[in-house]
Amino acid sequence: MLYPPSRHTFVDSEDDKLASLPFRFKAGGSMAPLPETHHHRNTTKVSHKPFKARHATKSLIKELAKGNIEGTESKGSRKTTHQQVMSKFDRKNQAKQVRLIKHQQNQKSASVFAGHNGAPRVIAVVPLCEDMDAVAAIQKLNQAVDAESVWPLEGHMKVRVDRFKQNLVYVPVERGLLAALDACRCADFVIFLLSPTEEPGVEGEQMLKTIEGQGVSNVLTMVQDLNSVDSLKIRLQITASLKSYITHFFPTQEKVLSLDSETECANAIRSLCTTTPKGVKWRENRSWMLPEGVQWPSNPEPADTQGEVVITGVVRGRGLKANRLVQVGDWGHFQIDKITDATLPMSKKRKADEMAVDEPKEEQILEAPDAEQEDLAELAPYEAAMEDADVLSVSAAPTEKRGVLLDDHHYFSDDETHLPEQPKRLPKGTSSYQAAWFLGDMSDSGSDFEDEVDNEGDLNMESLALPQDGLEGLDQTTQREPTEAAPSEYPQSEMFLAPAPDEEAAQLAEYRASRKNEAEEDLEFPDEIELHPNVLARERLARYRGLKSLKTSHWETSEDKAHEPEDWSRLLQVSNYKMAMKQVDNDALVGGVLPGQRVNVHLRNVPLSIQQTYNPRMPLALYSLLRHEQKRTVVNFSITLSADYPNPLKSKDELILHCGARRFIINPLFSQLGTTPNDVHKFQRYLHPGQTAVASFIAPITWGAVPALFFKTSPTKPSAPLNLIGTGTSLPPSTSRVIAKRVILTGHPYKIHKKLVTVRYMFFNKDDVIWFKALQLWTKRGRSGFIKESLGTHGYFKATFDTKINPQDAIGVSLYKRVWPREARAWREEDVAANVHE
Repeated sequence: MLYPPSRHTFVDSEDDKLASLPFRFKAGGSMAPLPETHHHRNTTKVSHKPFKARHATKSLIKELAKGNIEGTESKGSRKTTHQQVMSKFDRKNQAKQVRLIKHQQNQKSASVFAGHNGAPRVIAVVPLCEDMDAVAAIQKLNQAVDAESVWPLEGHMKVRVDRFKQNLVYVPVERGLLAALDACRCADFVIFLLSPTEEPGVEGEQMLKTIEGQGVSNVLTMVQDLNSVDSLKIRLQITASLKSYITHFFPTQEKVLSLDSETECANAIRSLCTTTPKGVKWRENRSWMLPEGVQWPSNPEPADTQGEVVITGVVRGRGLKANRLVQVGDWGHFQIDKITDATLPMSKKRKADEMAVDEPKEEQILEAPDAEQEDLAELAPYEAAMEDADVLSVSAAPTEKRGVLLDDHHYFSDDETHLPEQPKRLPKGTSSYQAAWFLGDMSDSGSDFEDEVDNEGDLNMESLALPQDGLEGLDQTTQREPTEAAPSEYPQSEMFLAPAPDEEAAQLAEYRASRKNEAEEDLEFPDEIELHPNVLARERLARYRGLKSLKTSHWETSEDKAHEPEDWSRLLQVSNYKMAMKQVDNDALVGGVLPGQRVNVHLRNVPLSIQQTYNPRMPLALYSLLRHEQKRTVVNFSITLSADYPNPLKSKDELILHCGARRFIINPLFSQLGTTPNDVHKFQRYLHPGQTAVASFIAPITWGAVPALFFKTSPTKPSAPLNLIGTGTSLPPSTSRVIAKRVILTGHPYKIHKKLVTVRYMFFNKDDVIWFKALQLWTKRGRSGFIKESLGTHGYFKATFDTKINPQDAIGVSLYKRVWPREARAWREEDVAANVHE
C-alpha cells in the first residue's frame, strides 16, 4: 500500500529526482510506465474573506440608513415589476393566481347556463353549400342524445339535453349573407355545414370571410350526407380536403365531424354543452339577448303609428339597464318603458321530460327608467350652438386679403417676412452673443467669413415624407437658407420675351399630352391638377392655403368656420377619448338586470309599420347601447381594401358599413393613417387595392375597437346583392381631426442658370404669381426654393433654389383645403332591394 508523502518531506537523492521525472525524459528507460502516486488536495489553504472597507465606516453606514447612495446599488438591477427576476416559489405562486382568476372567470361565465331554467346556449347552424339543410342537421344532432325540441320558437328551436343538463337553442340559417351575419353575431357556437359533393363557391367563401371579420365565438365544422359516397378511401380524402379548406379561415379547427355518424354527433353535442364559449369582446361589453317572442299591440287604433312592443328573452352579457337605449336588429334604437320578470314557473307535478309553461301571475317590474334615461336626440340642442356662433361672429372681423394663407398668416405682395432671415457675414469663431453686436455684413470679402446657418435635425415621422409634404420631405443635405437680400451670384435680369400665344398653346398641349386616366394618374401623379390658361388660380383655389409642413404646421381653424356643415357645432365633442371610454365602461359594469334572467322588455314608440316587414323566421337580436352611443359625431374607421377588388375605390362613393349591432349607408372620406403633432391628415382621392386608410363620416359614436365590414351593392348579381370589399376597425372619434385635400401645381423649368430658374406652366398671369409668391417651391428630387420675381404677363417667373436642379425635374407647389365628412344614414333592407331593382 502506498502512502502519500507528507508535506514536510523533501526529495534530496538523485534517484528520487530521477523517479520524479516523466518516463519520456529518462535515459534508457523501459517502455512500461511507472505507477502514479495519489495526491490529496491541500486542505491547509485558508482563503480569508475580503475586508469590506467601503461598508465599514460609520459615515457610510449612516448614509446607507438614509437610503441608496451612488456605488452601493446592485449592478444590472431591473426597475419595473415586469423586469424583476422572480424566484421559483414566486413564479409558481403567480401562475397559481392566474389559474385561479381564469377559473373564476370561466365559472362566472358558465354560471348563466346552470340550472334547469338556465340561459340556453345559442347555436347558429350555417349551411355553406346550396344542397345543405340546416333543419335536418339539427334533427340528426338531437337524435344522437335522445333529445327533442321542447317547443318550436319563431325562427329557432329550444332543446333540453338531460344528459348534460343544458338548454340549447338552435338557429337554423337560410343561405344568405345578412341572415348568417345576424345569426352568428348573437351565437355562442357556430356550426358550418359542408357538402361532400358540392363546393361552397363564391357566396359561401364570402360568408366565411364576413363571419370571421365581424367576430365569432366557438366554431364547429360538420359535413352532411357523407355516406352518400360509397368508397371509404374517398370519404377520408373528402374529409381531409374539407378540413384543409376550413382551416384556411379558422386555423383552430382540428377535425371535420360527420352528421351521418351518431358517435361524432354525440361528441359534437358534448362539446356544445361542456365548452365555455369564449364570446366576442364587443358583444360581451354590452347587454344583449336573443328574442324568444315579439308581442305587438293587440288592438291598435287606426290613427296610431307607434305603439308599445314587448320582446321576451334571456339577458346575456352585462346587466340590462332601463336607462339605456336598445338597438333591435335593423329597426332602429328605442327607449325602454320597463323591464319585467318573465321567469318560467316550475310545475310540481311535471314529468322529467316536460317543461313548464307560462302561467298568469302578477307582473313584477325589475327595472324602470328614471330621470337619467337617455333620450333619442342625436345632436346637441340649438341653444348651445347659437351661443358658440355668437362668440365666433363677434371675434371674427373681415379683413382684406391680398395674398395666400401660409400656416396662420396672410402675406402681402410686398411682405417678405415669410422668407428666411438674411444670414449675417461674421468672422469665424464668432459666438451667438457676439453676433448680436454686429449690425450687418462686416466685410466685402468672404475669404475668412462664414454663413450663420441654423442646422435643424430631421423630423422623425411614422411615414416616409415626400417633397410635397413640406420641410421634412426636402433634401436636408443641400438645404440652405435662400434669401433675396444676400449678395447675389446671379447675373442681372435680362429682358424677357414672351412667346406668341399660338406657339405657347401648342407647347402647353404637348407638355400635358402624356397624362393617363384619372385613377392611374392618381397613383403616378397624386394630387396634381392642371389649370386652364383662361382660369385665374387665385379664384379657382381661393379656399386653399399653404403649409410649410403638412405634419407640424399650425392649421388656422378660423378660416374654415364659413364652410363647415350646418350642424357641425351640435356634434358630440370627445376631448379625452380614453377617459370618456373608461367612464362609459365602468358605468356599464354596475347595475341592471343580471345576466341569465328571462325578462320582458317593453319598448316605447315603436313604429307599427315594422310589423308588416317583420319576418319571424329571420334572426333578430336586441343589443343595449352604451352611454351616448346614439349621439352623432365624426367617427373614424380603418379600412383595408381587399386585394381581390378589381378597381380603385373613390372617396365619397356610397358604401354599406356593418359595425357591431348596426349598419349604415356611408359616403366616407379617405385620409392617411397615423398621428401627427398638428392633427392634420392628407385626403386621399382613391383607395387602391391592398391599401389601408382612415374612413371618416358623421354617424353615431361606437365605443371601443369594434370590427367593421364594408360592402358595396352589386346590381348585376341579384342572388348576392352585397359584395364585401374591405374590412377595418373603429378608431377614436374626433371633430378636431383635419382632413386636408391637397392640390399640386406643377411647372416646367424653362431656363436654368446655376440656382436661378425660369419656370413656366404653373401660372398663366402675373397676378397669380404675386398672390402665391409666399409659398415654398419644391422639386420631386427634394430641392426647395422661393419665387423671386414675375416675368411678363403669361405667368412666367424666376425662382431661386438651394442648389442647381436637374432640367428633367418637375417644380411644384402644394396647396391645402379642409374637406368635411358627410352624414351617414341608417341602413334598411329595402335600400338593397331598391338598388337591385335600379
